[in-house]
This record gives sequence, C-alpha cells and structure tokens, in this order.
Amino acid sequence: MVTSRVGLAIWVQSLKQVKQLKRFGNIHYVSKKMKYVILYCDEERVEETMNKVQSFHFVKKVSMSMRPWIKTEYQNSVPDKAKKDDYKMGI
Repeated sequence: MVTSRVGLAIWVQSLKQVKQLKRFGNIHYVSKKMKYVILYCDEERVEETMNKVQSFHFVKKVSMSMRPWIKTEYQNSVPDKAKKDDYKMGI
C-alpha cells in the first residue's frame, strides 16, 4: 500500500532545532545557507502537520508543495515526425 506524500518547505531562524522536525515526517533536504527544510509527510495529515510546525517559535514560514496537483502530461510532448526530419544539412 503506497501512501501519497506532500512536500513542505519550512523556513527556520536557526538550524539547531531541525532535529525536532523529524517526528513530523521525512526530512529530505536542509539548506544551511538559506535556512530552510524540505519535509515530506502524509497527504491526509498535511494540514495538521502544518499547524503544529507553524506553532514552533523557530519557524518563520511554512508552505506546501503543489506538485501533486500540477498536470505533468503535456499535449505536444512528442514533436511531429515531419518537423523532426526537416533539417538543413548545410550542403
């Protein structure tokens, strides 16, 4: 059984408290320079997780990734064969 996951971008004031965020999901990436954390959590509990994480004093901002709801299949992803073979040889 595969559960759907959603990414959260969490901007923090200090990286010392990043270990506290481990209990809310899987930490995928921590940026030391820009001070943010990418955390993946279950889609069913995303609102609850966002509210809990936002209540910490070291968290500046929490935003949710919209990737699961963005359409990734494009209409003309394969070029036409006529356009593909129509190139100039330079002869």
